[in-house]
Amino acid sequence: MPERAERTSLPKGRRTDYAGAIYGSLLAASVVATAGTAGEYPRFQLVLLLVITGLVFWATHVYARLAGERLVGQPWSWREIRRVGADEWSIVEAVTLPAAALAVSPLLGMSVGAAFWLALGIAVAQQVVWACLGAVRAGASRRLVIAEGVANLTFGLIIVAAKALLKH
Repeated sequence: MPERAERTSLPKGRRTDYAGAIYGSLLAASVVATAGTAGEYPRFQLVLLLVITGLVFWATHVYARLAGERLVGQPWSWREIRRVGADEWSIVEAVTLPAAALAVSPLLGMSVGAAFWLALGIAVAQQVVWACLGAVRAGASRRLVIAEGVANLTFGLIIVAAKALLKH
């Protein structure tokens, strides 16, 4: 089996892999859509759920990549663990904006239901933006950028429809 070539990092601002951000946004949308409004402090509980879920999925992705990319008989180095952790950190970053919207929603006078819909809308919107940005930075044609945006919007709208049908 040939050795895997070491990945090279693009200069800052040239990253075209937004998979973690897209995945994290879809994760945030899923968490918000399936979270009920039960509990004494539903906004605070959902903020915690978003952050904890984002961190757990980040750690899981780091572990899975490290295990999947490991050469047989080779231990992981701290350098490799930090590199993979940094590469996957966008999963956590993607949950922060929906969580922040929930956290500040009482200051905006929003009901719990409206705050949940705001967080869901933000998660879906950023998912589409990350997908389009990744396509643009990768040099995709305008048609492909639009197709990627539509595909990600469709994924998000499926979650929105599920939330609406479940009447959360």
